[in-house]
Amino acid sequence: MKDTAKHQGLRNQLAGILEKKGITDKNVLAAIKKIPRHLFLNSSFEDYAYQDKAFPIGAGQTISQPYTVAFQSQLLRVEKGHKVLEIGTGSGYQTAVLWAMGANVYSIERQNELFKATSLLLPKLGIRAKHLSFGDGYKGLPNFAPFDSIIVTAGAPVIPQALMAQLKVGGRLVIPVGEEHQIMTMLVRKNEKQFEKHEFGEFRFVPLLENKN
Repeated sequence: MKDTAKHQGLRNQLAGILEKKGITDKNVLAAIKKIPRHLFLNSSFEDYAYQDKAFPIGAGQTISQPYTVAFQSQLLRVEKGHKVLEIGTGSGYQTAVLWAMGANVYSIERQNELFKATSLLLPKLGIRAKHLSFGDGYKGLPNFAPFDSIIVTAGAPVIPQALMAQLKVGGRLVIPVGEEHQIMTMLVRKNEKQFEKHEFGEFRFVPLLENKN
């Protein structure tokens, strides 16, 4: 598992591309520069790892394009020590970016194949998520709630009520909502009963799967 000066140079270039596309959060850009995306991909994609593109990672899932990762991360306004729930661990790349931003990350993955692979990979890279879980993302992790923010990395037809309930007052839930195409949506919890909704245009994600058990 090599991470070379060439890889670092490519990450710096990628961060520059994302900045031109409107990513302004210095914490996000620093995390993009730090995390070796090529190590989260099949080796056959290594030469393309620092392009702003999504790639397949197995189990019918994808690693999101870096702009999407950066955009969602920027919306969260992560501060050091924030407790962040991630729905859809996938390759672990988004997990790693949040960790690099200083978050305490709690993450759920629905696909057992990906859960097992990522649970092995992250510690090898020195990335310590607070909690990795195999389970149903629609249900969240009530035993660890409330969270400063929640990020959903797959498209959901509706915003799960369980996730809204697990958000702190003042917290942010960032989720792509829709069937074939998704609208990036952010809910900010104003008090126990009220949420403020913001929308940020169309994105495309794989669907968020419910546990069939």
